Amino acid sequence: MSLTKEQIAQRIAQELKDGYYVNLGIGIPTLVANYIPEGIEVILQSENGMLGMGPFPEKGNADADLINAGKQTVTLNPGGAFFDSATSFAMIRGGHVDLTVLGAFEVSEKGDIASWKIPGKMVKGMGGAMDLVASAKNIIVAMQHSSKDGQAKLLKECSLPLTGVCCVKKIVTDLAVIDVTDEGFVLLERASGVSVEEIKKVTEGRLIVNGDIPEMKFAR
Repeated sequence: MSLTKEQIAQRIAQELKDGYYVNLGIGIPTLVANYIPEGIEVILQSENGMLGMGPFPEKGNADADLINAGKQTVTLNPGGAFFDSATSFAMIRGGHVDLTVLGAFEVSEKGDIASWKIPGKMVKGMGGAMDLVASAKNIIVAMQHSSKDGQAKLLKECSLPLTGVCCVKKIVTDLAVIDVTDEGFVLLERASGVSVEEIKKVTEGRLIVNGDIPEMKFAR
């Protein structure tokens, strides 16, 4: 069975390490804030000017003035701070973000990412994505493995306008966990009940399979 959006976020949260400064993109990535493992401290940064974001608020406790870059209401952990967007982007461009988690329309086997524009559709702009992919030390993509009409999104070459080149390190989809290497996509884990052959069928780029591929495990 394919993973839900929440399960994708939960699996990505297992990649977080103590002391990380992390930026979460719009969509599935924002859900990662709800699954930070116990026993580690992770500082979440939002390019609209917040440092120290917490999980989404419980129903009835939302503060309309506390929002992330996707305009969702969030909470603020003790010691959290607010500042202008110029300072926020100075943090990003200065290389002070350890990990960025982004959604994507397409990812190539070289690690190129297309995440901001579909030709013919109106967009407000690329937001902070281009700064993030150019500056973050590590980039993980959270995405559906294929489009709604069954087309592959993990490709030999991206067909959409690029956000960044050779920057994605890891991909977590509803079907698999994949490393991006110089040789292509390396399959690390598969969703429960999903076979390697099923993953191959919806992956256009080169998919390297070394030995038996374990099913994903989630921290309890």
